[in-house]
Order: sequence, then C-alpha cells, then structure tokens
Amino acid sequence: MILSLMSLLAADAAQADARPAGAPPVAIRKGPLRSNDISVVGTHNSYKLAMPAKTMAMVRAMDAKLADALDYAHRPLTEQLDAGARQIEIDVNYDPQGGHYARGSTDPALQRPGFKVLHIPGIDNSSSCVLLTECLTILRRWSDAHPRHVPILLLFNAKDEQLAARGGIDALPFDAAAWDALDAEIRSVLPADKLIVPDQVQGKYPTLRDAVRGGNWPTLDKARGKFLFALDETPAKVAAYRGARASLEGRVFFINTDEDSPAAAYLTLNDPVAEGQRIARDVAAGYLVRTRADADTKEARVNDTRRREAALASGAQYVSTDYMWPDARFAGGYAVRVPGGLVARCSPVRRKADCTDKDLERKR
Repeated sequence: MILSLMSLLAADAAQADARPAGAPPVAIRKGPLRSNDISVVGTHNSYKLAMPAKTMAMVRAMDAKLADALDYAHRPLTEQLDAGARQIEIDVNYDPQGGHYARGSTDPALQRPGFKVLHIPGIDNSSSCVLLTECLTILRRWSDAHPRHVPILLLFNAKDEQLAARGGIDALPFDAAAWDALDAEIRSVLPADKLIVPDQVQGKYPTLRDAVRGGNWPTLDKARGKFLFALDETPAKVAAYRGARASLEGRVFFINTDEDSPAAAYLTLNDPVAEGQRIARDVAAGYLVRTRADADTKEARVNDTRRREAALASGAQYVSTDYMWPDARFAGGYAVRVPGGLVARCSPVRRKADCTDKDLERKR
C-alpha cells in the first residue's frame, strides 16, 4: 500500500508585481479585459476532509513522510469560495452502477450510481461531497448567489489506481463510456450558460491553440458567473478524452497538454521555482496555467514561502494551495491568498493599462 500511495502522491502532486528573471515583459494590451488576464488563488483536493485518526495512525506507523503528505484537510466548498477561492480541484472515480466504492462505509451516497469524489478509495476516503453531482450543485448554488464572480476553474483528476492488493479499492477504468458520462454528468447540473467550453473559445479559428494564441478567450464581463473545467491528467488519459477530435470539439474539459498541441489552451506547471520562466511565457502567449504554492504539507510545516512567492510572481492564472488558512498545528502561520486581500488581481504578466485590481471582484 505504501509504495503505491507514494507513487500516487507523486503523480498528484515576491511581491505582487515581481516577475521571474528572464520572463517576458509585461504586455500592455488594448481592448476589454479577458478571462485569462487575471490571477487568483484556489485549493488542491478541495473536497478532502481529514483522514480518520485510526487510519492516519496506521499510515504513520508505516511511513511518517507519507502520513505528513496526507495530513491536510479543507473547509466546506462554500466557505472556500466565500474566502476567495476561484479554483477548485476534484478527484472523480467512475461508478456507473453505484456501490463500487462502498466497502467499509455506511454512507448511502456511495451506493448511488454516478461519479464519486474520493482521494484514495478505501484509505483516504473522507469527502465533504461524496457525489460529483453534490459538489457541482453546491458550486452552482454559490455561483447563482454571486453572479459577478470571476470565472472559476474546476480542475479534475480521473482516478483509476488499482489499490485493492494494498488495502484500498481498485478504481474502475476510464474508458470511452466513462469520459462521455463525465461530460454528461457535469452538463446535468450546470447549464450551458454557466460553462466556458473549448468550442466557445475556439470559435472560428482552425484549432483551439490558434484561438488561444489569437486572444479569443471570452471577455471578463462575459465570463463572470461561469465555470471552466480542466482535465489534469497523463498524456494517455487526455488523449483518450480527446479521441479523434481535431481539438476538443463538443467536450466540456480543456486538457493538460503541451504548448504545440492543436488542443492546447491549458497547462499544469506545478513547480513555479523550476518552471517560472515557462509559466510566464505561456501566460503571456495566451494559455491558462495552474501552478502550486505548496505540496505534501512541506512548506506549511516550516513556513517556507519561497514556492508561494514564485507561484504568485509567475503570472499563473490559478495558484493552488492546501492552506488558504493557516494550520494551527504549525508555527509561522503559513497561508496563501491573493496579495492585497483581493479575490482576483490583474495578471503580473498580462497586465493592461486599464486593469485595476479592485475592479475585478470585490470581496464580500
């Protein structure tokens, strides 16, 4: 179990205007602000609750480092959104018949058909919204009550790890039917007018990449009150989701891919220290980028802010953290928020002459 979980974690895993050395100059653009002209903070594995004490003790007895990496939790989704989170991460597990992930649990939600939101099925199983439809309903209701919010990125991992031999539950594979079901389940909760999808961004451009590099993200005014989805997965999984499409025609998700793909619009670049210059280049070119301010609880435990400051300086539109609030167990008060107490700020890479931080989204 421990070796598998460690590999699973590995896969899962300045001032406001400062920019990385060698980064492209700030682009002073004309015209309306667009949805990729801003920068926000969000959360990693946003649904995750603390592991039961008995399970944590078992893991810690076998591997203290692994236990540390799993020893974090998040407040309810609405509380995160109220505090300014504008990127939410969700792990989905395919369960078309229901009950596949119910072993050892009395939660009736696990018996229902549909995607389940679980970190490590059978081991790190505690979730604030077990059903994907439940998570999406919470997000939609909050959005409907706050219709002027900047666009919220929903980042997904599609879980398919085989863990039964190590004490967990083997996940069902994501085949073509699973990918289609995932799109359909999202659309069953979020109507078209709540979504920003690849077809809208591509418009009349020959590829999605051409549209993104041509500045065709929706304006910020048109993107307010909406969600966009990104599939943060391996090349094999994103290729399976894309299928034979030229770009991502008809799909809900943008995909994590390289800058030269016809489907390129979004990139996961999780190390802002090593990849700061690449992040800045990609953001300046028009792509959306998500990076991480911390990982595996390491930075929070010693109040190491170097990665956080690199992430905020990189220009990435979405900076993810496990610590919108400090963990009272750790000295130093490590936390990550948009500088200046803002919900969103003008991109430090794509800043426009007419972009004013306080006008993007006012904190309630």
